[in-house]
Amino acid sequence: MTKPAVSVVIITRNEETDIAECLESAAWADEIIVVDDESTDATREIAKKHTDRVFIRKMENEGRHRNRAYAQASNDWVLSLDADERITKELAGEITTLLRRGPRYKAYTIPRRNHIGGYWLRYGGEYPAPQTRFFLKHEFKYEEAEVHPRAFLDGECGHLKGDIIHYSHKDIADYVKSLESHTTLEARKWYLSGRKMSLGHAVWRALDRCFYRRLLRKKAYKDGVYGLTVAVFSGMYQIVSYLKYRELIRGTKDKG
Repeated sequence: MTKPAVSVVIITRNEETDIAECLESAAWADEIIVVDDESTDATREIAKKHTDRVFIRKMENEGRHRNRAYAQASNDWVLSLDADERITKELAGEITTLLRRGPRYKAYTIPRRNHIGGYWLRYGGEYPAPQTRFFLKHEFKYEEAEVHPRAFLDGECGHLKGDIIHYSHKDIADYVKSLESHTTLEARKWYLSGRKMSLGHAVWRALDRCFYRRLLRKKAYKDGVYGLTVAVFSGMYQIVSYLKYRELIRGTKDKG
């Protein structure tokens, strides 16, 4: 049976514990591409057992890195995946059928099931939380930013129903660790772009994201302690990012 003309592009760095299952979930596609950010573990060796399209490229910033990775695709249609994600059989079948019938749009969003450990977060805005992951490579690109790059597409976007399973955090400790790195990158993004951020605005954003959006409007409390943890830390994310941003400004003034 002919495989659908899809290039699954996977970004990796030290993903030896996750990459095999990720690649196995993509085996239905015509092409699998792995772009590795100079891993020091067995990531590349494992990847080469599943595909001969393995590239080594140091990440300068996330947006630029992803755009260059997608450019390696031989097919027009790209499915973007991270090593801690899995393609469900439902999604694979839906994409196969879509390509056989002829896509109406240039890109499609895909819902993700985000997990902390073995727990699937269903509330608080964590699901379906669709992301644009399936697209024509010449019609879609990311902003060249270090963290949370914006997606650019000229035209309307369709929506798929099949899920990507996202094992985003192995446990709460891993979740907190990721906040440390992401708040640093967020602060750098604000600072380098010349964005003005005040304490009052940071506090307002924290309260808005924690209490109004996640707890009240999107009912994060239904996910129990995990939902409450994610809601609280989504607010803390804003405050910690602001404090790191202020430190960057003070450091520049001190040097001046």
